[in-house]
Amino acid sequence: MQMMKLWDGRSVPRIGIGTWAAGGAARWHDTATIYGEVDDVRSQAALAMAYDIGARVFDTAAAYGAGNAELILGRALRGKDEAVIVTKVGYFGDPETRKIAPEDASAAAIRTSIDNSRQRLQRDCIDVALLHINEYPIERAGEVFDTLGLLHQEGKIGGFGWSTDHRERLAAYAPREGFVAVENDFNVFTPANELMAVAAREDLVSFSRLPLAMGLLTGKYTPAMKLPADDVRGGNAEWMVFFRDGAANPHYLSRLAAIRDLLTSGGRTLAQGALGWILAKSAIALPVPGFTRPEQVEDNLGALEKGPLPAAVMAEIDAVLNIAGTA
Repeated sequence: MQMMKLWDGRSVPRIGIGTWAAGGAARWHDTATIYGEVDDVRSQAALAMAYDIGARVFDTAAAYGAGNAELILGRALRGKDEAVIVTKVGYFGDPETRKIAPEDASAAAIRTSIDNSRQRLQRDCIDVALLHINEYPIERAGEVFDTLGLLHQEGKIGGFGWSTDHRERLAAYAPREGFVAVENDFNVFTPANELMAVAAREDLVSFSRLPLAMGLLTGKYTPAMKLPADDVRGGNAEWMVFFRDGAANPHYLSRLAAIRDLLTSGGRTLAQGALGWILAKSAIALPVPGFTRPEQVEDNLGALEKGPLPAAVMAEIDAVLNIAGTA
C-alpha cells in the first residue's frame, strides 16, 4: 500500500477522502448549489467505512455545506484519533440555514471559524487549517498566517497552509514555521508543474483537489448528459473548466477517450487510473477525491493497492496528451 510520512512523523495512506460533495446543498450569495445527490446518513456511514478500510486523511472546510460537512465528519470520526483532518478558513457558513457568508479572513473571523470547526469536528486540535481563498491578496496574506501561526502555538491547529493554485503566493509564505501543506488542483489534465515544484522544494504535503476532474475522470459523463441547474458544475464560472453549459466539456472528454485504455491498465477502473497517475507523478501528492456514495469511496481507496501507474504508461499518457493538445 502506498504510504506517505506527514510533517509530524505519522505515516498515512496516500489517498484521502474529500467532503465537498458530501456536505450537501449550500447557498452562496443568491445561488443554491449541490454537488451530486447526497444523503447525510449515507455520507456519514461512508466516511466511517472509509476509516475502517484504511483511509486516514479527511479533507473538509467550514464552507462545505455551510459547515454541514464538518458536522457529518465529526460524527463519523468520533473517537477515531488516528484520523488526520484538514479544514479551511476564509469562507464559512451556518449549517442550519446552509448559507455561506461573504469571505472574511480577518483575525477575529479566523479564530471564530476555527473554534466553530473544532466544535463541529469534535476535536480539540485540528491537524491542518488552510486559507481557503485561492486568490487572496499576497500582500495581505501575512496577517492571515500570523493568526494561523498563533493558533498553531496555542495548540488549536497542528499546522497550516494555503488552498491555492498560485505559485508566487505559495512561495511567499511556505517557508514560515508551521506552514506544512498546500491544497491545489492536480490531475492528469492539470499537472501544476510550477506550483508542485515549489511545494516539493519547501517539503510540503500537497493535497490534490479535483483529482478526478470533478467526476469527469470517472468516465460516467457523456456530452448528452445534462446536470441539474442547481449543481455547482452546471454553471459557467471561469474556474469551471471540466464542465461547460451544464455538461461535460467535450474538449476534456476527447482527451479522456485518448488515454482511457492507458488509465485502465492493470485492471484499474478509470478513477483508480487517474489516482494512480497522481501517485506516480509526484511523491508529495496526496489526492482527496470526493464522493456521494460508499461504492465510490471503495473504488477510490482501491487505487492504493493498484499503486502508481508504471513509468512506461506515464510516458505514453504524456505523449498522447501532447499530441491531443492542451487546454
